[in-house]
Amino acid sequence: MRPKSTHRDLPPRMLRRVRTMKSGKVWESYFYNGRDASGRRIEIPLGHDLNEAKRKWAELECQDRPPETGLMRYIFDRYEREILPTKAVSTQRENLGCLGKLRKVFDGAPIDAITPQFIAQYRDKRGAVAPVRANREITLFSHVFNMAREWGYTARENPVKGVRKNKETPRDFYADAAVWDAVYGAACVELRDAMDLNYLTGQRPADVLKMRYSDIRDGALEVKPNKTQKSSGKKLRILLDDPDTGRTMLGQLIDRIRARARDTKLTSMCIVATPAGAALNQWTLRTRFDDARDTAAKAAEKAGDMALAKRIREFQFRDIRPKAASETDLAHASKLLGHTDKQITKTVYQRVGETVLPTK
Repeated sequence: MRPKSTHRDLPPRMLRRVRTMKSGKVWESYFYNGRDASGRRIEIPLGHDLNEAKRKWAELECQDRPPETGLMRYIFDRYEREILPTKAVSTQRENLGCLGKLRKVFDGAPIDAITPQFIAQYRDKRGAVAPVRANREITLFSHVFNMAREWGYTARENPVKGVRKNKETPRDFYADAAVWDAVYGAACVELRDAMDLNYLTGQRPADVLKMRYSDIRDGALEVKPNKTQKSSGKKLRILLDDPDTGRTMLGQLIDRIRARARDTKLTSMCIVATPAGAALNQWTLRTRFDDARDTAAKAAEKAGDMALAKRIREFQFRDIRPKAASETDLAHASKLLGHTDKQITKTVYQRVGETVLPTK
């Protein structure tokens, strides 16, 4: 075969086409210089990504894929390009941080060279600094590897399989009545609304902040958790009226908020909002909660109750969801929190031990 006179950086019969668009943007793509059934020359598109183009070229040539096309950097790139955008914004942010750590170690490694031993070594070295983060990074690597198997980069078994994770201790802080009442008493009106709504619905803080009056339909507050909105269309309907006892505490809360006049014509439709009608976000909520907690802790210290002050300072807004789960039975808590597995509710969210009578 005659040596190539152009595109010498590309494999035989692989072509690069470059065009400058009217907008000034440069368009670049790759093609296979092939033949159709009648022997006529055709150019078969291989795509815009050089690494993927080389993989497709190898299939057309019935050759082994070039070794460099199996480097983890290309797989990370594809995962970041195709999979990350399908996730929630907060998950994308977390995954990008994990990918940054993984790339430092695995970017230049061929996928078929990665063994469980390398994963264990990564766990131990990262675990010495950030054991929980190391677990999250290994979990993400496992998903990246599984996607690489689907894409055809490798047929090997996932090296993460069977590798132990670093031990994690779930947070076990429980906001008892004394802690709750102290912070609640120091809270502004919108923070009290947020605390009540969080406790009565058992949802995540981000989901509480996005609850709107338009989510109230047919006597129920419809909740669609951020964590599952892309993976399923399931919604949770939390009743505002109990068929046996009448208006629920959640219904009474919403009635109370609705009855409160808001000052501006540009009133937010969010249930949790300031008296002026502005919706809260995670930062304004945190500022208000931190201020209330600090005020409550100082009041407890002034009263000489240092133990209570210490517990108050440990209280975080995210502890309200576990408080809701801890103060009802397991079956109800699991449904309210949207868990399909009751064990997750019991292990992670229920932070009060079961109450039993003594032997005698």
